[in-house]
Amino acid sequence: MERVIIAALLTVILGAPAIAAETLDAKNNETPINIATNPQAIAKIPAGFHFVNPGYLTVATTSMNSPPIGLWASDNKTLIGSDPDIARLLADSLGLKLKLVPAAWEDWPLGITAGRYDVAMFNIAVTEERKKKFDFATYRADNHAFAVKTNSAITAIKGREDVAGKRIIVGSGTNQERILLSWDEKNRAQGLAPVQPIYLNDDAAATLALLSGRADASFGPQAMAAWKVASRGQTKIVGHGPFRAWVAVTTKKGNGLDVALQQAINGAITSGEYKQVLARWGEQEEAVETSQVNPPGIVYQ
Repeated sequence: MERVIIAALLTVILGAPAIAAETLDAKNNETPINIATNPQAIAKIPAGFHFVNPGYLTVATTSMNSPPIGLWASDNKTLIGSDPDIARLLADSLGLKLKLVPAAWEDWPLGITAGRYDVAMFNIAVTEERKKKFDFATYRADNHAFAVKTNSAITAIKGREDVAGKRIIVGSGTNQERILLSWDEKNRAQGLAPVQPIYLNDDAAATLALLSGRADASFGPQAMAAWKVASRGQTKIVGHGPFRAWVAVTTKKGNGLDVALQQAINGAITSGEYKQVLARWGEQEEAVETSQVNPPGIVYQ
């Protein structure tokens, strides 16, 4: 199998993180969580820094319904979710208003580089390749989960041999896709049946494909898989990818905003609003003790 070198701080997955016992309901989480301004974070904003929209922190985030990371509220016009909630804590801490910009996953790299957004928050994992173009301030530690429908005959996916011959939903351009395709390459070299990746950008379509039997499994962020298990009870988690990864607020390389974002996150951790956000979205097991700027990331060889 293609060797994946993980920095020492990344944790090998040994089991599924615990999730809240009660049924999760996004409608219960539509009231914003705010935080006081953080003078220490404001002081770290580079002198003369120009925000995309003066007085606002402009954040690109998912336009798709991808709970708990991001989704549309019951009014169908307000973005909620754990990433929008963390973005609000950042804006409040920096003394700014929040401007959330719904975007596609494929759009955030160019949008950051071109200066359309101050930061991007798409459950973005830190990789050494991405660090060449972007700076990061971590706020969660995520892993990747394989999910199947509750009555599926698949009971475990523990490694690359277990995905041979299966139809697996995966996001294009994601770390999960890279893992899956590298596993498939090694499997084919050993004469195992090929994987059939299924690319669906819409989470509702992906769920329907899984439940209807048009796909055998999905491979995506643990947070999303755990939310579906807790809120719907139609799926189960049967395995994980080979590592956990740092999830981080992403900004343009060298603009200096990363340290202010880090200070804002650490302030929210200390004051408790950070844990409040994660708890209401069932992400407690992904909490970090402190935010890091540009930690060692995933390296593929």
